[in-house]
Order: sequence, then structure tokens, then C-alpha cells
Amino acid sequence: MRAVTIAEPKRLERIDIAAPGCPAPGEALVRTHRMGVCGTDISSFLGKFPFFDYPRIPGHELGVEVLEVGKSVKNVKTGDRCSVEPYMNCGVCYPCRKGKQNCCEKLNVIGIMSDGGLCDRFLIRAEKLHPSDSLSYDQLALVETLAIGCHGTARVAPESGDQVLIIGAGPIGLSMLEFTLLTGAQVTVMDMSESRLSFCERNYGITNTVIYKGNGSEIEQINKITDGDRFAVVADATGSHQSMANALQYVAHSGKLLFLGVTTSEITFPHPAMHKPEMTIMSARNALPSDFRNIITLIETGKIDSNPWITHRTGFENSIAEFATFCDPASGVIKAMIEVN
Repeated sequence: MRAVTIAEPKRLERIDIAAPGCPAPGEALVRTHRMGVCGTDISSFLGKFPFFDYPRIPGHELGVEVLEVGKSVKNVKTGDRCSVEPYMNCGVCYPCRKGKQNCCEKLNVIGIMSDGGLCDRFLIRAEKLHPSDSLSYDQLALVETLAIGCHGTARVAPESGDQVLIIGAGPIGLSMLEFTLLTGAQVTVMDMSESRLSFCERNYGITNTVIYKGNGSEIEQINKITDGDRFAVVADATGSHQSMANALQYVAHSGKLLFLGVTTSEITFPHPAMHKPEMTIMSARNALPSDFRNIITLIETGKIDSNPWITHRTGFENSIAEFATFCDPASGVIKAMIEVN
């Protein structure tokens, strides 16, 4: 059976793996139709992601077809189209018992900590499949990306009228944008790329954008937008430790700072920068099963438009040759989709 694996940083290779057997009780055998290329996949390809080792078959943003189900499986049936919740939690540790499966102490994320879906077919716990009768495989593969923003937005809980700053207009920042707009908050987006800010203006009607130049000029723009109050909520989706440290200065007194991105570097800042405004600093990791179900409903009912997201696509056979292109911001990529079957 064919698969693509990341063998070491900046090296992809096609390998043959043994075909999976029949599903055990509680499992399903699925065929991969679409894999979205995530920022995590790119960071892993570049050797920058902390929870990754090599070699590894990537693929956690997936649109799949159910081929066969094991005994006791009730939530899906043969032929169902599904999104995959890639977070394999243990179910018994403290966060799992508290309903926080997304940060299980023994969490195994397929495509990162174990082999993922960039292959013809694979076995998975059936409870991790979320079916839809109407969504396309492209849309189903987008659900996991959107789930990150859904969960992050729930963590900081912006209210209608709040001033919210999203730093980084890549896929994770855009997923946060989708759900923050649904709250009625007033959203500003900051990025180094004018083309990405234009994307937000064109597709989401964002009128407040800040171009980051690294010289402090963004402070003047922020003060103008917020009348000097700064932001009730700041979400940093860049994965840059420098950006994450800088983000404290954009938060209003009594405000919240959310780190959506992941970095292997230390984040340093003077304690008074956090203490004086009584700032709340938090992270958001992965998503919950309810996020997946909520997103599927929102797309099905037209409250989220998935059309602007996919800017690049390639077939499985060309994925190795074209993968490096998806790492280059100059390509204009927002979301690349690999058509596996």
C-alpha cells in the first residue's frame, strides 16, 4: 500500500506499507480522499515542530470514506463520508476525566506522534469519525483546521463589541477569525504579508488591518484603531516566539492573550508587562469532539463558507515534488489540499 512519509527534515519519500487488516471492535477501516496540508505539517517538514519524530506518515486534516466497521460501531457505517478527529486520547487521565480530551496526558495525534492519513487506507477508532451526508471531502478535510480556531475562540470567549486582535493570517489565524466574527466582536488582523491582509479584507470584510514591519510602527496603528485602549483579546497564531513575546504590549488592561501557535523556543517578557494590566495568558491545544460536530453543522447550514480556503491542490503522485511550494509564503498558499483518491 502506498504512503508518503517524512523521513527527516526537508525530505519526503514514497514508501510501501502493509495493507491494514480488518477493523477490530470499535474500529473502522477508512480510505483517505483528501489531506489538508497544515502549518504543523510544514513545521515538521522543516524540523521545527516539538512533538514530532521521524520517519512519519503525515496527515491529520482528513476527509475519508468508511470502508468497513468493526463490531459495536454505531456512529458510522460503510460508505459514510467523515472528518477525522485525529487526537487519540487515553480516556482515563485527569484531563480526559474532566472532558478535556484535547490535552490528554498521553495524547497521540495521528500524523504527528503516530502515522497519519497520507496513504490509501488506514484503521482508526470509529469514535473519532464525524460523518456528514452533504459535505465534500475537501470540506471534511478543512474541519480539523477550523476546529483549532473554534476551540481557541471558546477559550478566550470574546463578547459582542469586544476589540480582538488576531496576529498571523495563516490557516490557524483564519480559523480563529471565522469563529470570532460569529461572536460579533470587532476584529483586527495583523500580519507581515500584505497579500494575506488583502485576503482577509476581500473574503471576510475586515476593515482594520495592521501590517507588521518590526519597527514598532504597529503600536501607532493599534492605538488609532482602539482609541488607545488596545485589545480585550489578542490571539497570536504565528508560532514565532518573538511575535508571541511582543503580543503582550497589544493587550488592554484586564485583557486576555491566547497563544494558538507552537514554538520550540523560550518566550520571554518582563513580569510587569503581564502583572500591571492583570492580564490573563492562556494557550489552546487541539479541539474537542463537540467542536467537530459544531463546525460540520455550521458549514452544512452555510454559516461558514469554506470556498475561500483552498488556494492550492495537488495529487498524491505529485505531493512530494510540490510540497516545498506549500512552505513558501510567496506562493500565496492559504490551504493546500492533497487529493489522495
